[in-house]
Amino acid sequence: MGGESVGTEAEEQPHGAAVVADGFGLKGPRGWVFREVSFRAEPGALVAIEGPSGSGRTCLLLALTGRMKSHEGGAEVGGLPLPRKMAGVRRISGLGQVPGVSELDPAFTVAEHLRERALLQRRYDGSVRALLRRPAERAATSRARIEEAVAAAGLDLDALPKGERTSVRDLERLEALRLSIALALIGRPRLLAVDDTDLKLSDADRAEAWALLRSVAASGTTVLAVCSEAPADALRLTTRAGGTQPAEPDDVTEAGEAPEAGTTTDADAESDTDPDAEAEPDTTTTTTASTTEEGAADALAETGRA
Repeated sequence: MGGESVGTEAEEQPHGAAVVADGFGLKGPRGWVFREVSFRAEPGALVAIEGPSGSGRTCLLLALTGRMKSHEGGAEVGGLPLPRKMAGVRRISGLGQVPGVSELDPAFTVAEHLRERALLQRRYDGSVRALLRRPAERAATSRARIEEAVAAAGLDLDALPKGERTSVRDLERLEALRLSIALALIGRPRLLAVDDTDLKLSDADRAEAWALLRSVAASGTTVLAVCSEAPADALRLTTRAGGTQPAEPDDVTEAGEAPEAGTTTDADAESDTDPDAEAEPDTTTTTTASTTEEGAADALAETGRA
């Protein structure tokens, strides 16, 4: 994977980007944010990063999308190695709303957010030929991109209190989540990353949010989603706050060694019920050591200032 050029990798099919991590770790000023994260997700997979607030979930999300620089091990997104090709990974990944990194402006209307995102997309990733098109043709292209993204995010503009002129501050939590996903999808990313997927959502809204992310993944885009509790059908990466805690007796890897601390895995859960069970090829095998809430907060704060 790593020997292919960025241009070739960005165009290859399927659309979604495979995500592979091997001993992936990031250290903040006051300790490891996450460590020894290892897993493989195929293109179009739905990957849920679950765990309590302060356990490094958001930092792992940002590191895997090229927004934070890792310090240990390695990862590849769409064949692009991290941290060496962070800029390339940023080009093929899109962020939903991440506090302190990519946030909705509460004073903007839905239409203003969508138009601004389409203009930025046209300015920074359009070809020279596209920039030389007539204004009417460029406007039609932008409208088509917006309509496509809004439909994919399930955002019903007519159902909003003031239609597309509704301010972000007047949106329900689920609709704000849909808007942030629509904005990311305007760039047609190969990897979509969403933070706080289930935050402050009712059970019904939570079910709708996961149904939306499943539909995005089913369309071919790989999805990374931070949450407090992952759905059963997602590839799960589970983080724990306070990674210096001792490993539980049942937390045993296939090699027969206890994880140093911090992260449970789907493979671990299988071994609890059947000692002879082998992990599926694409299930997570993450472990995290010396993760601290302070380290995660410091690392995320540094990203917010960048």
